[in-house]
Amino acid sequence: MRKIWLLILPSLIPLCSLAQTPEERGLEIAVEADRRDQGFQDSRADMLMTLRNKQGDESIRYVRVRTLEVEGDGDKSLSIFDKPRDVKGTAFLSFSHPTGIDDQWLYLPALKRVKRISSKNKSGPFMGSEFAYEDISSNEVEKYTYRYTGDEVYDGQDSFILERYPVDKNSGYTRQVVWIDKAEYRVLKIEYYDRKDALLKTLTNHDFKQYLEQYWRAHRMDMLNHQTGKSTRLDWTNYRFRTGLTDRDFDKNTLKRSR
Repeated sequence: MRKIWLLILPSLIPLCSLAQTPEERGLEIAVEADRRDQGFQDSRADMLMTLRNKQGDESIRYVRVRTLEVEGDGDKSLSIFDKPRDVKGTAFLSFSHPTGIDDQWLYLPALKRVKRISSKNKSGPFMGSEFAYEDISSNEVEKYTYRYTGDEVYDGQDSFILERYPVDKNSGYTRQVVWIDKAEYRVLKIEYYDRKDALLKTLTNHDFKQYLEQYWRAHRMDMLNHQTGKSTRLDWTNYRFRTGLTDRDFDKNTLKRSR
């Protein structure tokens, strides 16, 4: 028997060396999901933001969103609020980075000044919604470490389940659990755990549509805060890609003139 194992073991060593750890598998899935969304160049879209409190009362905001893909860096995005009157003219500019701190600015027309968002405030609510400032930055792979935890059928789709852990010490989360469908590598659901590792929020993405025969976008996003009972729904329309946006359209000095 000992001689048989001595013959078998050398053939098993290459197979063992190819085995992935949960961390390696998680990173591999995240990299593939990121790769599939590269190359869109820029996009424009309209967004309806519905804020709902615990009692079910709603307030609605109309927003235009522009995004610019930056080679070798994270995306740039600009959100311009058109309605209602009390937020009209408010503009939010974000420069996302794979490593280090994202740069974010908010223009408040009532004060007629541009306010820089501190990295220590990135866990704060964006415009009173259940989305934090860090939620609306682009999610570069390098912003997290990963661990693959298994597979599950979610919403009728075979999905990977990953845990990802923010690298930034100022993040409002200890970890996030992410469901990614195996067919298209779209993010279907994210659970956010607070600094005490208690479930804080859940994001679910719906009504995906494909653009340019490659890029998938969710046309409805629902964020539920389990601890407060509040929720925010984002409805997206009028997606357009490769519209000719440049760095000049995302200059923080022009925030006041955003229209």
